[in-house]
Amino acid sequence: VIRPEPLTREAFKPFGDVLEMAGQTPVIINKGNTRKYSDLSKIRIHDDQHATFSLYRSAPVALPFQILIMERHPLGSQAFMPLHPRPFPVVVALPGPRPGAGDIRVFLSNGRQGVNLHPGVWHHYQLSLECESDYLVVDRSGGTENLETCELLDEVLIQF
Repeated sequence: VIRPEPLTREAFKPFGDVLEMAGQTPVIINKGNTRKYSDLSKIRIHDDQHATFSLYRSAPVALPFQILIMERHPLGSQAFMPLHPRPFPVVVALPGPRPGAGDIRVFLSNGRQGVNLHPGVWHHYQLSLECESDYLVVDRSGGTENLETCELLDEVLIQF
């Protein structure tokens, strides 16, 4: 059983970047009507491919939730930004061979934080709690396939 830990910049650093306005200094633009929080993360793309913006709508899962599969994108980072204010889990493991139960960490976003996963970081597909939830996703597209998946050999449960 894995219990989620708080999503902080420092704890998540080996896996990617936390996307949030907290702690950032905005630049005032548009005649003072807009606060711009820029460069929260760099979108990394291999070769001459392009970034895409997508909306994901994720159905809620019940807890405890069994993690059966992990995926990774070796040729580019992948960012998830919630379009809702509710906490959600982020399941990750460092790049390398197929992850086992001892390699997996679960972070809990406060609902105002997103993540940008580094290329090659193993992660579970987007999980939502309580109700169907939307996410803005920035990803690499085009050309070479950028998705690897693996089924877990160990039983891994998320429980609060």
